Amino acid sequence: MLKMSENIVLSMKGIFKSFPGVKALQNVDFTLKKGEIHALMGENGAGKSTLIKVLTGVYEIDEGTIRLDGIESPIVNKSPQDAQNRGISTVYQEVNLCPNLTVAENLYIGREPRKAGFIDWRAMNKKSERLLKSLGIDINPTRNLEECSIAMQQMIAIARAVDMKCKVLILDEPTSSLDDEEVEKLFVLMRRLRDEGVGIIFVTHFLEQVYEVCDRITVLRNGQLVGEYSIKELPRVMLVAKMMGKDFDDLADIKGSHKMITDGEPVIEAEGLGHKGTIRPFQLTVRKGEVVGLSGLLGSGRSELVRAIYGADKADTGILKVKGKEVKIKSPLDAMKLGMAYLPEDRKEDGMLADLSVRENIIIALQAKRGMFHPMKRKEMEEAADKYIELLQIKTAGRETPIKSLSGGNQQKVIIGRWLLTNPEYLILDEPTRGIDIGTKTEIQKLVLDLAEQGMAVTFISSEVDEMLRTCSRMAILRDGRKVGELEGHEMSQDGIMKAIAGGESNNE
Repeated sequence: MLKMSENIVLSMKGIFKSFPGVKALQNVDFTLKKGEIHALMGENGAGKSTLIKVLTGVYEIDEGTIRLDGIESPIVNKSPQDAQNRGISTVYQEVNLCPNLTVAENLYIGREPRKAGFIDWRAMNKKSERLLKSLGIDINPTRNLEECSIAMQQMIAIARAVDMKCKVLILDEPTSSLDDEEVEKLFVLMRRLRDEGVGIIFVTHFLEQVYEVCDRITVLRNGQLVGEYSIKELPRVMLVAKMMGKDFDDLADIKGSHKMITDGEPVIEAEGLGHKGTIRPFQLTVRKGEVVGLSGLLGSGRSELVRAIYGADKADTGILKVKGKEVKIKSPLDAMKLGMAYLPEDRKEDGMLADLSVRENIIIALQAKRGMFHPMKRKEMEEAADKYIELLQIKTAGRETPIKSLSGGNQQKVIIGRWLLTNPEYLILDEPTRGIDIGTKTEIQKLVLDLAEQGMAVTFISSEVDEMLRTCSRMAILRDGRKVGELEGHEMSQDGIMKAIAGGESNNE
């Protein structure tokens, strides 16, 4: 058996993992060195979470080998506890600690120092104080964890992992809920651990943070390894291209057959609108007959921006005008009454009501808009359902078929029909074609352009660059929770979009 290089703490080779109907990982390699911060990057569905769960014993590996520093034979972690015992610790975005206990109790839970069979509270508090001080974490160990900020809780979770002699520290989206100052404090701790020889796997969507703190990057796409790179050899724009892929299909230009309206009246005007912790204050205008795309990597703030407009996340800064009039939106129902409609990204979680019929799923938004004192008549419901089943070519045995028995593409069409029935003036579509076949995708893209041609204002979000270019008349670019620019005309190209997402210059600076 060959020994691992002295500098390598973790080696994963030829990793395969499948679920029914899904090849989540296909022949993926990953190598982590001692004393490095290694970014694991990829869009939604790339396989990042599955790779971490295979490593930490949440999922059983199908094929491949995992080797850890100092162990010649491959290891198999059958549970997260197994992984932790071998020196592999994970700190998640949602900190998995006990808020009702003190900082010291959380640091030593399950391994408390004892004296004569009883917990030695004084010794535990002293040990905690020394540990926290050694890592530059300024907190009283007797304080209750629930009184600490999310950032401080994450640092305490990291301190616990360090004290348990972790060789591999996995940080899964640790900065998503932190402000800039808290992020910098976390980075100081990460650099300190790197200097002490800990190998850190940093899972994040924030490009700027990757180039600020990481040494190397591994990119996954669609469950496959795209490559492993040093920070210096991978400019930001190349990283974006590798994450998003350049597998563009050659569908005909569907825009050509539609008349694009570019001078319509403003329907939506957001001025300094923002929501703390999700989207920085932004300006956005969407005009009648216009399809405005929102582009950016997952986690860039695309969904958060439209949620702030729609009232799904109540904006705490700025003003919103609808058709020139300033409005206050306290809830999605307010938005609906103002002529807005919102198809959310996760149709299963936020969109469809799985146990209800196609008819019930189509009429529910209009019924909510009208209110409980103006119920729809059965005949009106049936006519509405039949209209959109025919208009959108929904493949279903009938209007009373449960929506959960339809294909993903047909479920999506039902939810689009639901919102079209409310006769909106402004339609938000968040990833309306994700997970559906290419033919249905094209139908939905054509429908969007038809609606715009009829005067509807549309905001369209998609992770597929080619789809955005075929569908949108203008595009807003988001990065790290900020709207950073807009593209139109000749600027709207694959290269133009990727450079804008990456941050202008095609280098690391």
